[in-house]
Amino acid sequence: MSARGRDRRVYLRSHPVLFALLAATRHRRALRIGSTVLVHDREAYRTALTRVPLDRTAEGTTGGAAGELAGRGALFDQHGEDHRDTRRDTADLLGAAGVARLRPVWTALLDARLPALAAGGRLDVVPLAAEIAGTTAAALLDLGVDPLDLASAAQEAAAAAARAHLPGPGRRRATRSAEAHAARLLDLVAPARRDEAGLAAMLAVAAVNTTVAAIPRAVAWACDAGLWEHASSPALADELLRVTAPTPLLPRVAAADAEVGGCPVRAGDRMLLIARHAAGAHRDDPCPSNPAPPPTSQLVFGAGPHACPGARLARTQLADVLAALAPYRPAVTRARADRRAALPSWRSLAVRATTQPTPRVGGPHHPTAGPGLGVGQAGRPSSSTGAPASTTRTAPLPAPRRPAEGRERRAGER
Repeated sequence: MSARGRDRRVYLRSHPVLFALLAATRHRRALRIGSTVLVHDREAYRTALTRVPLDRTAEGTTGGAAGELAGRGALFDQHGEDHRDTRRDTADLLGAAGVARLRPVWTALLDARLPALAAGGRLDVVPLAAEIAGTTAAALLDLGVDPLDLASAAQEAAAAAARAHLPGPGRRRATRSAEAHAARLLDLVAPARRDEAGLAAMLAVAAVNTTVAAIPRAVAWACDAGLWEHASSPALADELLRVTAPTPLLPRVAAADAEVGGCPVRAGDRMLLIARHAAGAHRDDPCPSNPAPPPTSQLVFGAGPHACPGARLARTQLADVLAALAPYRPAVTRARADRRAALPSWRSLAVRATTQPTPRVGGPHHPTAGPGLGVGQAGRPSSSTGAPASTTRTAPLPAPRRPAEGRERRAGER
Protein backbone atom coordinates (compact mmCIF):
# COMPACT_ATOMS: atom_id res chain seq x y z
CA MET A 1 0.00 0.00 0.00
CA SER A 2 1.26 3.49 -0.81
CA ALA A 3 1.96 5.89 2.04
CA ARG A 4 -0.62 8.38 0.79
CA GLY A 5 -3.18 5.65 0.20
CA ARG A 6 -2.85 4.35 3.75
CA ASP A 7 -2.98 7.82 5.28
CA ARG A 8 -6.11 8.60 3.28
CA ARG A 9 -7.86 5.77 5.10
CA VAL A 10 -7.69 7.77 8.32
CA TYR A 11 -9.99 10.36 6.78
CA LEU A 12 -12.19 8.10 4.67
CA ARG A 13 -13.07 5.87 7.61
CA SER A 14 -13.60 8.57 10.20
CA HIS A 15 -14.85 11.67 8.35
CA PRO A 16 -15.87 10.57 4.83
CA VAL A 17 -18.44 13.30 4.13
CA LEU A 18 -16.23 16.17 5.29
CA PHE A 19 -13.23 14.72 3.43
CA ALA A 20 -15.25 14.48 0.23
CA LEU A 21 -16.46 18.07 0.58
CA LEU A 22 -13.02 19.49 1.13
CA ALA A 23 -11.46 17.38 -1.61
CA ALA A 24 -14.13 18.53 -4.07
CA THR A 25 -13.63 22.23 -3.29
CA ARG A 26 -9.86 22.39 -2.82
CA HIS A 27 -9.27 23.95 -6.27
CA ARG A 28 -11.02 27.12 -4.99
CA ARG A 29 -9.00 29.67 -3.03
CA ALA A 30 -11.99 30.29 -0.78
CA LEU A 31 -15.62 29.27 -1.10
CA ARG A 32 -18.76 30.28 0.75
CA ILE A 33 -21.29 27.60 1.68
CA GLY A 34 -24.10 29.32 3.56
CA SER A 35 -22.56 31.19 6.50
CA THR A 36 -19.35 29.12 6.35
CA VAL A 37 -16.30 30.06 4.29
CA LEU A 38 -13.89 27.27 3.32
CA VAL A 39 -10.33 28.58 2.93
CA HIS A 40 -7.89 26.39 0.98
CA ASP A 41 -5.35 28.76 -0.57
CA ARG A 42 -2.03 29.35 1.19
CA GLU A 43 -2.09 33.13 1.14
CA ALA A 44 -5.80 33.27 1.91
CA TYR A 45 -5.14 31.01 4.91
CA ARG A 46 -2.42 33.38 6.14
CA THR A 47 -4.70 36.36 5.61
CA ALA A 48 -7.49 34.80 7.63
CA LEU A 49 -5.15 34.15 10.56
CA THR A 50 -3.21 37.40 10.53
CA ARG A 51 -5.40 40.14 9.05
CA VAL A 52 -9.00 39.24 9.79
CA PRO A 53 -10.26 40.17 13.28
CA LEU A 54 -11.37 36.92 14.91
CA ASP A 55 -13.92 36.16 17.62
CA ARG A 56 -11.83 33.87 19.78
CA THR A 57 -14.63 32.95 22.19
CA ALA A 58 -17.22 31.96 19.58
CA GLU A 59 -18.85 28.55 19.78
CA GLY A 60 -17.05 25.94 17.73
CA THR A 61 -13.66 27.67 17.78
CA THR A 62 -10.61 26.61 19.77
CA GLY A 63 -11.04 29.54 22.13
CA GLY A 64 -14.72 28.75 22.55
CA ALA A 65 -13.88 25.16 23.40
CA ALA A 66 -11.31 26.39 25.91
CA GLY A 67 -13.90 28.55 27.61
CA GLU A 68 -16.41 25.71 27.78
CA LEU A 69 -13.78 23.38 29.17
CA ALA A 70 -12.34 25.51 31.94
CA GLY A 71 -13.40 29.13 31.68
CA ARG A 72 -11.45 32.09 30.34
CA GLY A 73 -7.72 32.53 30.45
CA ALA A 74 -6.60 29.58 28.33
CA LEU A 75 -4.39 31.50 25.82
CA PHE A 76 -6.60 30.52 22.86
CA ASP A 77 -9.36 32.98 23.82
CA GLN A 78 -7.21 35.93 24.88
CA HIS A 79 -6.29 39.23 23.27
CA GLY A 80 -3.79 42.03 23.83
CA GLU A 81 -1.72 42.18 26.98
CA ASP A 82 -3.39 39.15 28.58
CA HIS A 83 -2.50 37.06 25.53
CA ARG A 84 1.09 38.36 25.46
CA ASP A 85 1.59 37.61 29.16
CA THR A 86 0.18 34.09 28.90
CA ARG A 87 2.11 33.39 25.73
CA ARG A 88 5.37 34.47 27.41
CA ASP A 89 4.65 32.02 30.22
CA THR A 90 3.89 29.28 27.71
CA ALA A 91 7.06 30.07 25.75
CA ASP A 92 9.07 29.46 28.91
CA LEU A 93 7.54 25.99 29.11
CA LEU A 94 7.80 25.13 25.40
CA GLY A 95 10.85 27.07 24.23
CA ALA A 96 14.27 25.54 23.56
CA ALA A 97 15.19 25.27 27.24
CA GLY A 98 11.79 23.87 28.19
CA VAL A 99 11.89 21.21 25.47
CA ALA A 100 15.44 20.26 26.48
CA ARG A 101 14.21 19.73 30.06
CA LEU A 102 11.35 17.54 28.85
CA ARG A 103 13.33 15.49 26.35
CA PRO A 104 14.61 12.79 28.76
CA VAL A 105 10.96 12.00 29.57
CA TRP A 106 10.17 10.54 26.15
CA THR A 107 13.66 9.28 25.34
CA ALA A 108 13.46 7.10 28.45
CA LEU A 109 10.18 5.68 27.18
CA LEU A 110 11.74 4.89 23.81
CA ASP A 111 14.60 3.10 25.56
CA ALA A 112 12.10 1.04 27.53
CA ARG A 113 9.59 0.19 24.80
CA LEU A 114 11.58 -0.36 21.59
CA PRO A 115 13.41 -3.52 22.72
CA ALA A 116 10.16 -5.31 21.89
CA LEU A 117 11.16 -4.90 18.24
CA ALA A 118 14.64 -6.24 18.90
CA ALA A 119 13.08 -9.35 20.40
CA GLY A 120 11.21 -10.00 17.15
CA GLY A 121 7.85 -8.81 18.44
CA ARG A 122 5.42 -6.20 17.20
CA LEU A 123 5.01 -2.72 18.58
CA ASP A 124 1.72 -0.84 18.52
CA VAL A 125 2.73 2.77 17.98
CA VAL A 126 -0.59 4.23 19.17
CA PRO A 127 -0.30 3.21 22.86
CA LEU A 128 3.36 4.27 22.71
CA ALA A 129 2.34 7.70 21.42
CA ALA A 130 -0.33 7.98 24.13
CA GLU A 131 2.22 7.12 26.80
CA ILE A 132 4.70 9.65 25.41
CA ALA A 133 1.97 12.29 25.25
CA GLY A 134 0.63 11.68 28.74
CA THR A 135 4.07 11.48 30.35
CA THR A 136 5.24 14.64 28.59
CA ALA A 137 2.07 16.57 29.48
CA ALA A 138 2.35 15.49 33.13
CA ALA A 139 5.97 16.63 33.25
CA LEU A 140 5.16 19.87 31.43
CA LEU A 141 2.44 20.72 33.94
CA ASP A 142 4.31 19.25 36.93
CA LEU A 143 1.51 16.82 37.72
CA GLY A 144 1.87 13.71 39.85
CA VAL A 145 -0.79 11.74 37.97
CA ASP A 146 -0.82 8.53 35.97
CA PRO A 147 0.32 9.55 32.45
CA LEU A 148 -2.10 7.21 30.69
CA ASP A 149 -4.99 8.46 32.81
CA LEU A 150 -4.07 12.00 31.77
CA ALA A 151 -3.77 11.00 28.11
CA SER A 152 -7.12 9.21 28.18
CA ALA A 153 -8.86 12.13 29.93
CA ALA A 154 -7.46 14.67 27.45
CA GLN A 155 -8.49 12.54 24.46
CA GLU A 156 -11.98 11.94 25.80
CA ALA A 157 -12.48 15.61 26.70
CA ALA A 158 -11.50 16.72 23.20
CA ALA A 159 -13.69 14.11 21.53
CA ALA A 160 -16.70 14.81 23.68
CA ALA A 161 -16.37 18.57 23.15
CA ALA A 162 -16.25 18.05 19.38
CA ARG A 163 -19.27 15.74 19.42
CA ALA A 164 -21.23 18.25 21.47
CA HIS A 165 -21.01 20.70 18.56
CA LEU A 166 -22.40 18.28 16.01
CA PRO A 167 -26.03 18.93 15.00
CA GLY A 168 -28.63 16.28 15.67
CA PRO A 169 -31.06 14.91 18.23
CA GLY A 170 -28.31 13.60 20.51
CA ARG A 171 -26.72 16.97 21.14
CA ARG A 172 -28.08 17.41 24.67
CA ARG A 173 -26.71 14.06 25.73
CA ALA A 174 -23.40 14.88 24.02
CA THR A 175 -23.21 18.14 25.95
CA ARG A 176 -23.67 16.32 29.26
CA SER A 177 -20.96 13.86 28.23
CA ALA A 178 -18.61 16.74 27.36
CA GLU A 179 -19.18 18.32 30.75
CA ALA A 180 -18.45 15.04 32.53
CA HIS A 181 -15.24 14.45 30.58
CA ALA A 182 -14.14 18.05 31.15
CA ALA A 183 -14.66 17.62 34.88
CA ARG A 184 -12.56 14.46 34.86
CA LEU A 185 -9.70 16.27 33.11
CA LEU A 186 -9.91 19.26 35.45
CA ASP A 187 -9.75 16.93 38.44
CA LEU A 188 -6.42 15.68 37.11
CA VAL A 189 -4.79 18.97 36.10
CA ALA A 190 -6.06 21.32 38.83
CA PRO A 191 -8.22 19.59 41.44
CA ALA A 192 -8.10 22.45 43.95
CA ARG A 193 -8.16 25.63 41.82
CA ARG A 194 -10.66 25.54 38.95
CA ASP A 195 -9.98 29.23 38.24
CA GLU A 196 -6.39 28.36 37.30
CA ALA A 197 -7.21 25.25 35.31
CA GLY A 198 -7.94 26.71 31.88
CA LEU A 199 -4.40 26.93 30.52
CA ALA A 200 -3.33 23.61 32.06
CA ALA A 201 -6.35 21.79 30.65
CA MET A 202 -5.95 23.20 27.16
CA LEU A 203 -2.20 22.51 27.10
CA ALA A 204 -2.94 18.92 28.06
CA VAL A 205 -5.66 18.58 25.41
CA ALA A 206 -3.48 20.10 22.69
CA ALA A 207 -0.31 18.22 23.60
CA VAL A 208 -1.97 14.83 23.95
CA ASN A 209 -4.33 14.87 20.98
CA THR A 210 -1.85 16.21 18.44
CA THR A 211 0.86 13.80 19.61
CA VAL A 212 -1.41 10.74 19.44
CA ALA A 213 -2.56 11.81 15.98
CA ALA A 214 0.84 12.83 14.60
CA ILE A 215 3.33 10.18 15.69
CA PRO A 216 1.54 7.02 14.44
CA ARG A 217 0.58 8.64 11.13
CA ALA A 218 4.13 9.89 10.58
CA VAL A 219 5.58 6.46 11.44
CA ALA A 220 3.17 4.76 9.02
CA TRP A 221 4.16 7.16 6.24
CA ALA A 222 7.88 6.60 6.91
CA CYS A 223 7.33 2.82 6.81
CA ASP A 224 5.32 2.82 3.59
CA ALA A 225 7.49 5.35 1.73
CA GLY A 226 10.82 3.89 2.88
CA LEU A 227 12.01 7.14 4.46
CA TRP A 228 14.08 5.65 7.29
CA GLU A 229 17.39 6.52 5.65
CA HIS A 230 16.52 10.19 6.25
CA ALA A 231 15.87 9.78 9.98
CA SER A 232 19.08 11.61 10.93
CA SER A 233 17.78 14.75 9.18
CA PRO A 234 15.46 17.16 11.01
CA ALA A 235 13.78 17.72 7.65
CA LEU A 236 12.09 14.31 7.87
CA ALA A 237 10.06 15.29 10.95
CA ASP A 238 9.23 18.68 9.40
CA GLU A 239 8.04 17.08 6.17
CA LEU A 240 6.01 14.36 7.87
CA LEU A 241 4.28 16.91 10.09
CA ARG A 242 3.51 18.93 6.97
CA VAL A 243 1.93 16.06 5.03
CA THR A 244 0.07 14.53 7.96
CA ALA A 245 -1.11 17.94 9.27
CA PRO A 246 -2.26 16.55 12.66
CA THR A 247 -4.80 19.37 13.00
CA PRO A 248 -5.93 19.50 9.36
CA LEU A 249 -8.43 22.32 9.70
CA LEU A 250 -8.77 25.30 12.02
CA PRO A 251 -12.28 26.56 12.85
CA ARG A 252 -12.46 30.33 13.29
CA VAL A 253 -15.21 32.97 13.40
CA ALA A 254 -14.78 36.44 11.86
CA ALA A 255 -15.32 39.38 14.20
CA ALA A 256 -15.54 41.95 11.39
CA ASP A 257 -16.21 42.16 7.68
CA ALA A 258 -13.24 41.26 5.49
CA GLU A 259 -12.20 39.57 2.27
CA VAL A 260 -10.31 36.27 2.15
CA GLY A 261 -9.11 34.75 -1.09
CA GLY A 262 -11.46 36.95 -3.08
CA CYS A 263 -14.45 35.80 -1.02
CA PRO A 264 -16.33 38.39 1.10
CA VAL A 265 -16.48 37.47 4.79
CA ARG A 266 -19.04 38.99 7.13
CA ALA A 267 -18.78 39.43 10.88
CA GLY A 268 -20.06 36.26 12.50
CA ASP A 269 -19.21 34.03 9.54
CA ARG A 270 -17.60 30.72 10.38
CA MET A 271 -14.32 30.06 8.56
CA LEU A 272 -12.84 26.60 8.11
CA LEU A 273 -9.15 27.14 7.42
CA ILE A 274 -7.78 24.03 5.74
CA ALA A 275 -4.22 23.77 7.09
CA ARG A 276 -3.33 20.66 5.11
CA HIS A 277 -4.20 22.32 1.81
CA ALA A 278 -2.39 25.55 2.72
CA ALA A 279 0.73 23.48 3.47
CA GLY A 280 0.41 21.47 0.23
CA ALA A 281 -0.10 18.20 2.10
CA HIS A 282 -2.70 17.01 -0.41
CA ARG A 283 -0.35 17.57 -3.33
CA ASP A 284 3.34 17.32 -2.35
CA ASP A 285 4.72 14.13 -0.81
CA PRO A 286 7.40 14.48 1.88
CA CYS A 287 10.88 15.06 0.45
CA PRO A 288 13.52 15.37 3.18
CA SER A 289 16.23 16.08 0.60
CA ASN A 290 14.22 19.02 -0.79
CA PRO A 291 11.79 20.03 1.94
CA ALA A 292 9.14 22.70 1.73
CA PRO A 293 10.36 26.11 2.92
CA PRO A 294 9.80 26.75 6.64
CA PRO A 295 7.07 29.40 6.06
CA THR A 296 5.06 26.68 4.30
CA SER A 297 5.69 23.75 6.65
CA GLN A 298 4.96 26.00 9.63
CA LEU A 299 1.40 26.55 8.41
CA VAL A 300 0.23 23.27 9.94
CA PHE A 301 0.80 25.03 13.29
CA GLY A 302 -1.11 28.15 12.24
CA ALA A 303 0.30 31.62 11.58
CA GLY A 304 0.66 34.95 13.33
CA PRO A 305 0.57 35.70 17.07
CA HIS A 306 -1.81 32.82 17.75
CA ALA A 307 0.28 30.13 16.06
CA CYS A 308 0.68 26.94 18.07
CA PRO A 309 3.37 27.44 20.76
CA GLY A 310 4.06 23.69 20.85
CA ALA A 311 5.59 23.43 17.37
CA ARG A 312 9.13 23.00 18.70
CA LEU A 313 8.02 20.25 21.08
CA ALA A 314 6.15 18.41 18.31
CA ARG A 315 9.11 18.51 15.93
CA THR A 316 11.66 17.42 18.52
CA GLN A 317 9.48 14.62 19.82
CA LEU A 318 8.73 13.21 16.38
CA ALA A 319 12.39 13.49 15.30
CA ASP A 320 13.45 11.45 18.33
CA VAL A 321 10.81 8.78 17.71
CA LEU A 322 11.79 8.44 14.05
CA ALA A 323 15.50 8.27 14.87
CA ALA A 324 14.94 5.62 17.53
CA LEU A 325 12.84 3.46 15.16
CA ALA A 326 15.03 3.90 12.07
CA PRO A 327 17.66 1.22 12.83
CA TYR A 328 14.87 -1.40 12.90
CA ARG A 329 13.49 -0.30 9.50
CA PRO A 330 9.98 -1.14 10.74
CA ALA A 331 7.12 -2.12 8.46
CA VAL A 332 3.39 -1.82 9.15
CA THR A 333 1.68 -5.13 9.86
CA ARG A 334 -1.75 -3.85 10.95
CA ALA A 335 -3.49 -0.48 10.86
CA ARG A 336 -6.95 0.41 12.08
CA ALA A 337 -8.39 3.92 11.84
CA ASP A 338 -10.00 5.53 14.88
CA ARG A 339 -13.53 6.46 13.84
CA ARG A 340 -14.21 8.48 16.99
CA ALA A 341 -10.99 10.45 17.38
CA ALA A 342 -11.00 14.22 17.85
CA LEU A 343 -8.32 14.39 15.15
CA PRO A 344 -7.70 12.03 12.21
CA SER A 345 -5.85 9.19 13.92
CA TRP A 346 -5.03 5.51 13.95
CA ARG A 347 -6.66 3.44 16.65
CA SER A 348 -3.96 0.82 16.22
CA LEU A 349 -0.74 0.81 14.19
CA ALA A 350 1.35 -2.33 14.66
CA VAL A 351 4.87 -2.46 13.24
CA ARG A 352 7.61 -5.07 13.20
CA ALA A 353 11.34 -4.80 12.57
CA THR A 354 12.67 -5.82 9.16
CA THR A 355 16.27 -5.61 10.35
CA GLN A 356 18.05 -5.63 13.69
CA PRO A 357 20.51 -2.97 14.82
CA THR A 358 24.02 -4.02 15.75
CA PRO A 359 24.38 -4.29 19.55
CA ARG A 360 26.89 -2.02 21.23
CA VAL A 361 29.98 -3.95 22.32
CA GLY A 362 30.03 -4.05 26.09
CA GLY A 363 26.80 -2.10 26.38
CA PRO A 364 23.04 -2.51 26.28
CA HIS A 365 21.31 -3.66 23.12
CA HIS A 366 20.22 -0.36 21.66
CA PRO A 367 20.22 0.81 18.04
CA THR A 368 23.34 2.63 16.92
CA ALA A 369 22.88 3.46 13.25
CA GLY A 370 25.49 6.15 13.05
CA PRO A 371 25.83 9.56 14.72
CA GLY A 372 22.59 10.93 16.11
CA LEU A 373 20.56 7.77 15.50
CA GLY A 374 21.11 5.88 18.72
CA VAL A 375 18.97 5.79 21.80
CA GLY A 376 20.05 5.52 25.41
CA GLN A 377 23.82 5.69 25.75
CA ALA A 378 24.20 5.81 21.98
CA GLY A 379 23.07 9.43 21.98
CA ARG A 380 20.17 11.43 20.55
CA PRO A 381 19.62 13.15 17.24
CA SER A 382 19.85 16.88 17.10
CA SER A 383 16.82 18.59 15.58
CA SER A 384 15.79 21.78 13.85
CA THR A 385 14.72 23.06 17.25
CA GLY A 386 18.31 23.31 18.41
CA ALA A 387 17.53 21.34 21.60
CA PRO A 388 20.68 19.64 22.89
CA ALA A 389 21.07 15.90 22.47
CA SER A 390 20.34 13.96 25.62
CA THR A 391 22.50 11.06 26.69
CA THR A 392 20.87 10.62 30.09
CA ARG A 393 19.74 7.08 30.86
CA THR A 394 16.72 6.50 33.00
CA ALA A 395 15.73 3.46 35.00
CA PRO A 396 13.44 1.02 33.13
CA LEU A 397 9.80 2.01 33.20
CA PRO A 398 6.90 -0.25 34.11
CA ALA A 399 5.13 -2.17 31.37
CA PRO A 400 2.80 0.03 29.33
CA ARG A 401 -0.90 0.08 30.05
CA ARG A 402 -3.23 0.52 27.07
CA PRO A 403 -5.42 3.65 27.25
CA ALA A 404 -9.09 3.16 28.03
CA GLU A 405 -11.21 1.88 25.17
CA GLY A 406 -14.40 3.49 23.95
CA ARG A 407 -13.01 7.00 23.77
CA GLU A 408 -15.50 9.57 22.54
CA ARG A 409 -13.63 11.82 20.13
CA ARG A 410 -14.17 13.51 16.79
CA ALA A 411 -13.38 16.35 14.30
CA GLY A 412 -10.93 17.20 11.52
CA GLU A 413 -10.55 16.09 7.91
CA ARG A 414 -7.96 15.35 5.29
